[in-house]
Amino acid sequence: MRILIVNPNTTAAMTEKIGRAARAAAAVGTEIIAVNPPDGPVSIEGYYDEAFSVPGLLAEIAKGDISGVSAHIIACFDDTGLEAARCISPVPVIGIGEAAFHLASMLGHRFSVVTTLSRSIAAIENNLLKYGLAGRCAKVRACEVPVLSLDDPASDAAARIGAEIELAKQEDRAEAIVLGCAGMADLAARLSQRHGLPVLDGVASAVKLAEAFGALGLKTSKIGAYAPPRPKPYLGSVASFSPR
Repeated sequence: MRILIVNPNTTAAMTEKIGRAARAAAAVGTEIIAVNPPDGPVSIEGYYDEAFSVPGLLAEIAKGDISGVSAHIIACFDDTGLEAARCISPVPVIGIGEAAFHLASMLGHRFSVVTTLSRSIAAIENNLLKYGLAGRCAKVRACEVPVLSLDDPASDAAARIGAEIELAKQEDRAEAIVLGCAGMADLAARLSQRHGLPVLDGVASAVKLAEAFGALGLKTSKIGAYAPPRPKPYLGSVASFSPR
């Protein structure tokens, strides 16, 4: 199968990292295509960035459908544009946040999330409520590392994330950890070994779920919330997105 992974921000180095993590998780015979839009924010850190990343994301999803991919993965932990993407695509669309939350809930009674900045906590908490998993999440923590610093070898990002994991174990009684940013994808295995509990990366989680949907022949339901948008004109700079 062919899986398109869309990093909704425009930082190519992060897209390459995400692609490597996805290929490491993929089964033999699964092709991973990792892309990012040419227009939009360089990182997504809050609701404002998220809003301006959605048009570029949807354009990449549409191009992937034309090329005949089997599934899409949205590689932003806020699951940016997820519902809209499910409306326009005939194949499964998986958000890395939702994927990791569900898998974590099967590996421990309580899990905590370690994300980048405090401003991201609200969006993650709202998603947990929407997915029905807020009761299984002990706490959403922030290590106060900007997204782009995750790619800086000189940063202390790994140490800060590790410190939050230890606090989650001691204070939250967390039995599993979800890493709350696609840019953390390369850290999960070593953090799990170091801290002695499951540490989940949403990119790998989403890849395995996409492969499972393909093996089971499952696609997104189109009879309700994710039905295709009704045809109508969109005006001005978004005219190209008009549903047909």
